Amino acid sequence: MPGKRHSEGQIVYALRRVEAGKKVSEVCREMRVSHQAFYNWKRRYAGLGLNELRELRQLREENQKLKGIAADLHRTFPGSWSARL
Repeated sequence: MPGKRHSEGQIVYALRRVEAGKKVSEVCREMRVSHQAFYNWKRRYAGLGLNELRELRQLREENQKLKGIAADLHRTFPGSWSARL
């Protein structure tokens, strides 16, 4: 699977250009993405500004770290979590 080619800032810029009246096909061609990728971006990032995207990215990173900590605890003390639930 290839890595990300476009930053969140570029994605938001593309979405704003379409909102301003530019055709989706033109934006897709300029950014070298499929229409499906564009509409996935639209579904995921619609209505978000750069500040909200940064906050969302930070929350996702923190969530991944917390999941890793929980997995480490589960490996260290197997079965202790399920007995308490």
